[in-house]
Amino acid sequence: MQGIGWVLLILVLAIAAFAISTYNSLVVLRQRVRNAWAQVDVQLKRRHDLIPNLVSTVKGYSTHEREVFERVTEARAKAVTAGSVAEKSGAENLLTGALRSIFAVAENYPQLKADANFRQLQDELTATESKIAFSRQFYNDTVLKLNTRIERFPANLIAGALGFSQADYFNLGSQDEAREAVNVQF
Repeated sequence: MQGIGWVLLILVLAIAAFAISTYNSLVVLRQRVRNAWAQVDVQLKRRHDLIPNLVSTVKGYSTHEREVFERVTEARAKAVTAGSVAEKSGAENLLTGALRSIFAVAENYPQLKADANFRQLQDELTATESKIAFSRQFYNDTVLKLNTRIERFPANLIAGALGFSQADYFNLGSQDEAREAVNVQF
């Protein structure tokens, strides 16, 4: 009887150790997702801060493209106020399309392309776009790890019991939208 007691004790300790280890790994992954999202958010805020300067610089050269500026301004406003990852993802996709339009407008104004202020803003925005792409990729990779861990057996039993839920990916939008050419009309 004493041998069975030891076996049961070892079994209970092994299950407890597994549960603790699984819980701790889920907490670490959840914190990594939160940190990765914070990094994406920092870059998005930087982008949102650069856009008004870019718009005002371009406005000085091209006063008749009011619709383009309105789309950029509206898209920025939606992006700034978006709450969830899904909302922010959609709003940022709209903003990316609007920014493509503003750069297409700049192509038609050689003196604007030569303006040092515009070039500096364009370079900063391009660098920020690269940082956003990297941050988005890192965030999605981290979400993948968390979501996979939550779904795998037997960790899914612990994750479900302790209220861990899957995180949303930061989606680029449809493949067609990403490849769509910018249409600027004069």
